Amino acid sequence: MITEEQRNEINSDLRKLTSDLIIDYSNERAIDNMDNIFHQPDREVIFECIRNLMKVLFPGYYRTCSYKVYNVKSMIGPLIEDIHFHLSRQIAIAMNNTADPEHHESDSCSCMEKAIGITTRFMQTIPSVRAKLEEDLAATYQGDPAAGSLGEIIVAYPGFFAISIHRLAHELSLLDVPLIPRVMSEYAHSRTGIDIHPGATIGHYFFIDHGTGIVIGQSTVIGDHVKIYQGVTLGALSTQGGQSLKNKRRHPTIEDNVTIYSNASILGGDTVIGHDSVIGGNAFVTKSVKPGSRVSVKTEELVISQRRGGSDDENWYYVI
Repeated sequence: MITEEQRNEINSDLRKLTSDLIIDYSNERAIDNMDNIFHQPDREVIFECIRNLMKVLFPGYYRTCSYKVYNVKSMIGPLIEDIHFHLSRQIAIAMNNTADPEHHESDSCSCMEKAIGITTRFMQTIPSVRAKLEEDLAATYQGDPAAGSLGEIIVAYPGFFAISIHRLAHELSLLDVPLIPRVMSEYAHSRTGIDIHPGATIGHYFFIDHGTGIVIGQSTVIGDHVKIYQGVTLGALSTQGGQSLKNKRRHPTIEDNVTIYSNASILGGDTVIGHDSVIGGNAFVTKSVKPGSRVSVKTEELVISQRRGGSDDENWYYVI
């Protein structure tokens, strides 16, 4: 138990801290902007839209209640309406937030009208997104002998989960929606450890195996039937130019039928991995590779120690 004197001292310290922070907020830095709270999309609302979109993509696997067979379809209509209502408002806020701050109020109606149209066009892409995910599902099942069933992949594989959200976020990115696609990709990143920028272009039959630690940069282009293992980075060769590099091609192109094993790094906007190539684990690639290539790191010499008998150090011998 604390004494009354201690409690008063704590309260005094907290009041002083509050006063100090209020003074600190008056410095007019970017981190001090209080107006942003009224013009910033709500992450939790976006997260809920993602969860509802997963129910639309996979109605038999993602749900919040036990559906009877005959009422699954009846749930889709209200779900679509709910997503459209909330997502369009978040998109409007994001669009308004990127406009000139002096025109937030005057532009709000225009942003809302545009956002509704964008959200409608986005929702219309869901059938094509589902078709791509069916291909990704097939690629994952064929590529992983450990997969017990297609359903197991849908509900338990982090790679497939990350791909599913990326397919949605990428469609919003193509519609020039600010911020929202990035929030969606970071939701998947936080859940899976797989960081796919929504701007990355990914072809058909994409398979991520294990997945943890994968990074795929904004301008990456990935072809069809590509397989990537954990820890792979498809990144920029250098970011020293900072914002001057914006809208410039910084990330590699991976052509069709390429396999990239764990912890390989492929960097640079001019780097092209030719079709039907295999990039071995831990490879560091900054130059283009011709089609049909095999890239590997020379295996270091292994030293294996083996006990000869007894427990003293001199009873160990070494085999190279």
